[in-house]
Amino acid sequence: MQGGLACGTGAVQGVVFDVDGTLLLSNRSLDGYEVLPGAIEVLTALKARHVPFALLTNGSAYPPAEQAAKLRAVGLPVDDEQLITPSSIAADHMQRRGIRRVLVLGSIGVGQALRDAGIETVHTGEAGATEVGGVFVGWHPECGMKDIEAACRAIWGGAELCVASDVPFFATKQGRTIGYSFAITAAVRRLTRAPMTLTGKPSIRALRFVARRLGVPVRALAVVGDDPVVEILMARRGGATALAVTTGTTRREDWARQARLHRPHGILGELRDVLSWVAGAEEKRGVGRRSS
Repeated sequence: MQGGLACGTGAVQGVVFDVDGTLLLSNRSLDGYEVLPGAIEVLTALKARHVPFALLTNGSAYPPAEQAAKLRAVGLPVDDEQLITPSSIAADHMQRRGIRRVLVLGSIGVGQALRDAGIETVHTGEAGATEVGGVFVGWHPECGMKDIEAACRAIWGGAELCVASDVPFFATKQGRTIGYSFAITAAVRRLTRAPMTLTGKPSIRALRFVARRLGVPVRALAVVGDDPVVEILMARRGGATALAVTTGTTRREDWARQARLHRPHGILGELRDVLSWVAGAEEKRGVGRRSS
């Protein structure tokens, strides 16, 4: 199971799962899902053992509750609060920063978590679109030059740039697919030279947000994912246990060649092997017996 790699960082009390390439494969338009082997079984077992877990996706197209409902429809036992998107983390960050009005470069669903948090959102072409405290870049397949210009003008006016994902590719049924927010952000930053606040993986901000949501210390989390520079890097930087799958962007033979910060503590031969990493977590919480 561990693939000859280093042991984990300590007792695992909660699990953070990537979605695309780890639990399922979507198509490029994000409207069809293929659940990967073991995904339903593992989440069901964790629920039965009362082990806290969350699904942390870099996908921002759908509000968390809508995305959770889509996953339940294909059999994944996920509650609304267990589905966390970069928009959820962006809303938390902007509230802490006192940002009350945001230009969203993304589909309608991208800004829903912000609106739910009481933050006003505007889109390109709307009145006062550049008179904002923040710009949030997410899933935006229809992005054009007018959007890029609006974002730049807002940033030149003092707005903070927040980004859902800075990952160039993600795994789908059709193979690697371009991350739109990566490309959009590259254009905006080339023009503005603005620093960015990343609210998705591999930011430590995202990992800490999930830890607070689960009520588990970061060092007691296991992060399960398919990308060495996304989930594994995030876990390593934060001191969590990094567990790799081979169903997404990275194959088994590629994992061992990774640099230390991109190398997992364990490679899962199959997704259900994650259960042995959390064996004993339920005893620590006083709600079960150790599994073999």
